[in-house]
Amino acid sequence: MTKAIFTFIFSLMLSVTVMAQTDEQQVSAAVELLRKAMIDADKPALEKIAAEELSYGHSSGLIEDKATFVQNIVSGKSGFTAIELKDQTVSVVGDVAVVRHKFIAETSSNGQPGKANIGILLVWKKQSGNWKLLARQAFRL
Repeated sequence: MTKAIFTFIFSLMLSVTVMAQTDEQQVSAAVELLRKAMIDADKPALEKIAAEELSYGHSSGLIEDKATFVQNIVSGKSGFTAIELKDQTVSVVGDVAVVRHKFIAETSSNGQPGKANIGILLVWKKQSGNWKLLARQAFRL
C-alpha cells in the first residue's frame, strides 16, 4: 500500500512539472510565431497573437496599441527581413508569462535598411486557452 501511495504522489508531482514545462514550451512557441509573423508581415497571424489590450513599446520610447503595431509591420513602416532571438528566458506564473531576450534584427523601415540589437521584455497572458502578447518593451543594451 505504501508503494502505491508513493507512486501516486510521484505521478502527481511529475504531472505538475510537465504542465509547467508545457506552458513554457507553449509560450516559447508563441514567441516564435510572433517572430515569424513580424518577418513575414503576416497580418492575420499578428492580429491573432496580439491581445486586444496590447501595449507595444519601442526602445525609442514610442508606444503603440495593437492596431498601430499590426499596421506598421504590415505596411513596412516597421519592417524586418531577419530576426534572431538570443539568451531567451521564459517564466510562467499562472496565466501570465514573462519573456526576456536579446533581439538582433535586420530592418527595412520605410524601405531603408537598418539593424537592431536591443533587449526585449514580453508579457504574455493566457486568454481562452491561447497565449497572447499583452505587452512588449524594448530597451537599448
